[in-house]
Amino acid sequence: MSTKVFMLNGLDCANCAAKIETEIKNIEGIKFASVDFVSKRLTWEAESNTNVPMLVEKIESIVKKIEPDVKIALVENTSKPKIEEKDDDDDDDEEDHKKEIVELVIGGTLFVVGLIFKFQNWLELTIFLISYIIVGRKVVLSAIKGIVRGQVFSEHFLMSVATIGAFFVGEYPEGVAVMLFYLVGELFEDMAVDNSRKSISELMDIRPDYANLRVGEELKKVSPDEVNIGNKIVVKPGEKIPLDGKVIEGTSMVDTAALTGESVPRELKPGSDALSGFVNKNGVLTIEVTKEFGESTVSKILDLVQNASNKKAPTEKFITKFARYYTPVVVFGALALAIIPPLVIPGASFSDWIYRGLVFLVVSCPCALVLSIPLGFLGGIGGASKKGILVKGGNYLEALNNVEVVVFDKTGTLTKGVFKVTKAISENGYTEDELIKYAAYAESYSNHPIALSIIAAYHAEIDKDKIENYQEIAGNGIKVNVNGKEILAGNTKLMISENIQYTDVDTLGTVVHVAIDKKYAGSIIISDEVKEDSAKTIKELKALGVRKTVMLTGDLKKVADNIGKELGLDKVYSELLPADKVEKVESLEAQKSHKGKIVFVGDGINDAPVLARADIGIAMGGLGSDAAIEAADVVIMTDEPHKVASAIKIAKRTRNIVSQNIVFALGVKAIFLVLGALGLASMWAAVFADMGVALIAVVNAMRALNTKKI
Repeated sequence: MSTKVFMLNGLDCANCAAKIETEIKNIEGIKFASVDFVSKRLTWEAESNTNVPMLVEKIESIVKKIEPDVKIALVENTSKPKIEEKDDDDDDDEEDHKKEIVELVIGGTLFVVGLIFKFQNWLELTIFLISYIIVGRKVVLSAIKGIVRGQVFSEHFLMSVATIGAFFVGEYPEGVAVMLFYLVGELFEDMAVDNSRKSISELMDIRPDYANLRVGEELKKVSPDEVNIGNKIVVKPGEKIPLDGKVIEGTSMVDTAALTGESVPRELKPGSDALSGFVNKNGVLTIEVTKEFGESTVSKILDLVQNASNKKAPTEKFITKFARYYTPVVVFGALALAIIPPLVIPGASFSDWIYRGLVFLVVSCPCALVLSIPLGFLGGIGGASKKGILVKGGNYLEALNNVEVVVFDKTGTLTKGVFKVTKAISENGYTEDELIKYAAYAESYSNHPIALSIIAAYHAEIDKDKIENYQEIAGNGIKVNVNGKEILAGNTKLMISENIQYTDVDTLGTVVHVAIDKKYAGSIIISDEVKEDSAKTIKELKALGVRKTVMLTGDLKKVADNIGKELGLDKVYSELLPADKVEKVESLEAQKSHKGKIVFVGDGINDAPVLARADIGIAMGGLGSDAAIEAADVVIMTDEPHKVASAIKIAKRTRNIVSQNIVFALGVKAIFLVLGALGLASMWAAVFADMGVALIAVVNAMRALNTKKI
């Protein structure tokens, strides 16, 4: 399968962006296509056996047909750093805005002269006509080009017909005024969208510009993608860490806010992991690079955020579909309004009803909706990223509004996952040291937190040459030969399956039983600690309307039930194998309502199958974890469970803002369509119903970015 990303430089019409996306989706061989108006990116995937160069030609012809002034550029590497490179498209936009302002001032001055002074009819018409040509010629030319290319129902076509129609019914000042008002509104709308683009891109301004590569005794400033694994880089105070690596020299405080949303700096010293995107605060750090730029944390996060807009929310898809039918329906309604009443109502004049039809046309553009709704979702995704919550698409953000069940993994999610050996009870002539030694040897190949805590308690080097026949028994424990002795280390199930008489231990910690040559040697008690904000998280979720909170764990029933009671969870399932967790999520799936969603919260490494099976998978502690970023739909960069509640709050706030825009835009348009049909609304008012509403909706959508109080 081939995936390509194009930049559509100069794309300035949200409705046209939706049309481009729809037409590209209909091309044979295209599996997926998405146009993001805010970032001006077109992303598409083709079937593996299709002719890609031919598809590119078709796509380019569609873009040129709908938006002939758009320049298409292939994006080779979306996260590739740029050193001191200016954005040409931004410069072009600024230049265009200046020209537009000059034309509006000249055209506006002539319009005012025509209004204030009384001239003969032919001279008045000439002044207004010159004013109209100066301000509106581009709109009219664009409409004509659109008709030639078969794109009839464009915004420029609607405005051209409405304003030229005003001239034909003798309303010269109104024809010019409406075009002036429309273009001023469009200018403000463009500026508002540009500011929104900048606000969203500034949120994710974590892309490093350069790296100080150490070459011998000298430092060389290079692009981060030129640095290889094993190279040494130097990061000075105030600079961003450009690549992932390990600190080998220096101590410093780093700001992690861009990745985690946390304001408290953390200390890096020799041996610490340094992640790209951190900002060095005071000391000088020398870092040995462990990942190439394309695989680094910052690169993965940038790629995730940039592609988030491709996964559109159902509301966005509905509005795009709605707009396709809405505009033609209103245009034909305007035509009927202009022609039918004068033919059937005695004494009705064509000029009056044509004017009413023209008002209808001005109101009919759906830009307020097509523009503000994606902007609202993107603002919500951007606002969440400020809090260290990465949402992989508008579809997941919208789905978070309907969460009925939240399922938590225990270790490392609700508990700290920092296990410590708190007690060793030896039996049958073995010492505590022997018990821990043999358990450490048995656990030496495992990365599980419990295993690591036993290895840490041994305080000695493990000679792996002494280990033979290592066997991990899923959900039970480990069987291994150490120096010719058979060691069993695991839970009560392992002891029962091997017919070993064991001593039951009454404790709230995790118990690891050890047997040597089929003889019980004793037990090791390991304790984990509940996170400070876990209980608060469960309460917040209940307040947000979550019907059921569940915990899944492989731990003992007694330990799990105690934690469940302490946190106020509705249901606890314990002593589960990894496969059992998927089964439990599937059984909960059957109990939820049709619209309801199940969220699974885990660490993203051991829980990948369950994260994938749930409606929404949330990986916690994603900072530096590639597996977490890959497996989940939402990634929480820190280890704080309360951010699950924050993600739902952000989703609900975003939906409220999007709903406000839909109700406001459709409500105002409906009112003005009725007023226009009754002859109670002028074209001035109609332009407000179009451009004014779009501008207000864009400004409102950007409130989704503000997540400070969440």
